[in-house]
Amino acid sequence: MITLFDYWRSSASYRVRIGLNLTGETWTSSAVDLLANAQRGGENLERNPQGLVPSIEIDGTRFTQSLAILEYLDETRALGLLPTDPVGRAKTRALAHAIAMDIHPVCNLRVVGYAATASSGQITKEAWMHHFIAQGLAEFEAMLEGGDFCYGDHLTLADICLVPQVYNAERWGVDMTGMPKIRRVAAHLATFDAVLAAHPDKTPH
Repeated sequence: MITLFDYWRSSASYRVRIGLNLTGETWTSSAVDLLANAQRGGENLERNPQGLVPSIEIDGTRFTQSLAILEYLDETRALGLLPTDPVGRAKTRALAHAIAMDIHPVCNLRVVGYAATASSGQITKEAWMHHFIAQGLAEFEAMLEGGDFCYGDHLTLADICLVPQVYNAERWGVDMTGMPKIRRVAAHLATFDAVLAAHPDKTPH
């Protein structure tokens, strides 16, 4: 039994849903309502001491942190999410980290909420999201080579990170017309069943 504790709009959870779908294995989702602050409840804190999502129970153990979970799935299910050569692995991880460690953390709900509150509303959630997502994706665009995937000729960890970030950009109305490489990759990834099935609109909430 594989159980993912997630939230439908969480980028980190979205990544893991894609990875799980790629395994072809049966798994279940258990919702943790971030808007109700359920992530800070005792039950979730027992699973995830950081009070975040996702957490996963798999192979008789429990993991947190989406990239760690994805690399575990890759190593135990041979998903091919990282190239076999050291250069390719480093470049793929750099792309994945540019989103998961640079864009995503500053656009986390708790960060955005704090910025809006601490500025007494002078910084709006929309303005914050537009600034950091647009800037981060423009930099990511410059890192891409221009193929159908973020790196190489098949789906990797970097692609799994890009999909939720594009979803967030569209959700917040970020203009991506000047990012043709990102739009090309995103359109190609949208043809994968594992990606489509992980979409927030298809996730219980």
